[in-house]
Amino acid sequence: MSKTINLKSRFTEEIIPKLKEILGEKNSIAIPKVTKITINSGLGPHVQGGKGDFEFIVENIAKITGQKPVITKAKKAISNFKIREENPVGVAVTLRGKRMYDFLNKLINIVFPRVRDFRGLSPKSFDGHGNYCIGFTEHIVFPEISPDDVIHLHGLQVNISTSAETDELGFELLKSLGFPFKKPNT
Repeated sequence: MSKTINLKSRFTEEIIPKLKEILGEKNSIAIPKVTKITINSGLGPHVQGGKGDFEFIVENIAKITGQKPVITKAKKAISNFKIREENPVGVAVTLRGKRMYDFLNKLINIVFPRVRDFRGLSPKSFDGHGNYCIGFTEHIVFPEISPDDVIHLHGLQVNISTSAETDELGFELLKSLGFPFKKPNT
């Protein structure tokens, strides 16, 4: 009988000591940690002129994250994009704590293997402060979404915020969590 260990307990028991050794830190508080995960999806063509049917996007993001998303609205009108002030422009969810670790575990072990033609994550997607961004063009790679029920495909972006101050520390943290990064070309 196999025993499943959640990612948070594995992080405290195995990954922190391993990172202390790799980074040469003596204090475990100095080790970078994942602080939050933000999932965003733009409404784009589903909202024209302030009206539109985008409830399926809200439902899909709620299924994927287990939390109801917030509908973000335009702060100012932009005529070239046909956006008026207070029009809905996207949906967003912020995950912390147990839901964050559960989502990371699902992302690493289930979602990445389901992505078509997946060859690894690019180590260039860090923002300069140790945070990492991943974009998905199709939301059906998540196990909660049944491909038979999908009418419209939409993409989403996953932003992983860490307490790392540099991209190298963030890379080591995510690599030790099990993120499948591409091998550098030699």
